[in-house]
Amino acid sequence: MHEARRFRIADGPVPEPAPGEVLVRVRSVGICGSDLHYFEDGGIGQSRAKLPVVLGHEPTGEVVRTGSGVTGWSPGDRALLEPALYCYHCEFCRSGHHNVCSNIRFYSSPPDPGFFREFVAMPAHNLVPLPKELDWNVGTLFEPLGVVLHSLRLAPVSIGQTVAVFGGGPIGLLTIACLKASGAGRIWAVEPVAERRELATAIGADVVLSPREGDVVKQILADTGRRGVDVAFDCAAKENTIAQSIHVTANLGRIVITGIPSETATPLDMHELRRKEAVLYNVRRSNHETDAAVAMLLEAPNRFGAMITHAMPIDNVQRAFEMLEQKLDGAVKIVLTP
Repeated sequence: MHEARRFRIADGPVPEPAPGEVLVRVRSVGICGSDLHYFEDGGIGQSRAKLPVVLGHEPTGEVVRTGSGVTGWSPGDRALLEPALYCYHCEFCRSGHHNVCSNIRFYSSPPDPGFFREFVAMPAHNLVPLPKELDWNVGTLFEPLGVVLHSLRLAPVSIGQTVAVFGGGPIGLLTIACLKASGAGRIWAVEPVAERRELATAIGADVVLSPREGDVVKQILADTGRRGVDVAFDCAAKENTIAQSIHVTANLGRIVITGIPSETATPLDMHELRRKEAVLYNVRRSNHETDAAVAMLLEAPNRFGAMITHAMPIDNVQRAFEMLEQKLDGAVKIVLTP
């Protein structure tokens, strides 16, 4: 991305893998909501893009060659490519909380280019085997699915508990799928786009509501006898959805913000939170959930793959982002390919 809302294709040298690194050929990359933030807003919160920037952090790839000292990987091996680079030495890494590493670097966040490119040289320990039963495109879901599984570790939902999910994009749909698999009770999905509401129903939502067609807070409260739901997952993180999540949650309930707000500062109804003694969780990527995500994808690849609505060549990256920004042609998750 060389300027706001504008991509260009550029040529560059193929990198050489350093000791401990593997050179991979990127085979598929999913477009994430955070990529859209860079496209639309020029950054995320106080973190601003230094242009030009290579985006993309939901990749699968094929090993081309290895640097010295690397064992266990050979040319032709299929891999999931973990985009986070941790220091492994700070107090948070040492305590197992790598996702909030003090010195974290991240492919696609300046200064580290992402995976919208043909070849990437990266540490061997950032590769995870991609099972042959999963195709390249479905494999890209390991990264967002790991984020969703992490959100459920923060706020586990017990069998039969009621849940509201705000946002029917990829993170919202994956959340609904995981909630259904975990035995959650009634699930309400709130999403303005009709095609996404249809996918939410197909993947497990019991009730789908459009915020354009009525007061969703009143509807959910009426459906629950004014009690509210046990847990609300905000996978959109707009100003109104954060407030709505708080207002639909029952006393002693939990609100999980998985989405990323566009605003640098977001208002909160602290009095509503205080009166309910509700707990508010924020999600920062995933943390050791990759293996579980791969297992879930292997168990139901078609179910999860249904949310990949488009696969497009990288040359069409501009069109792909415009489709997602404007919600054209039923676009939900778009995967870019060579």
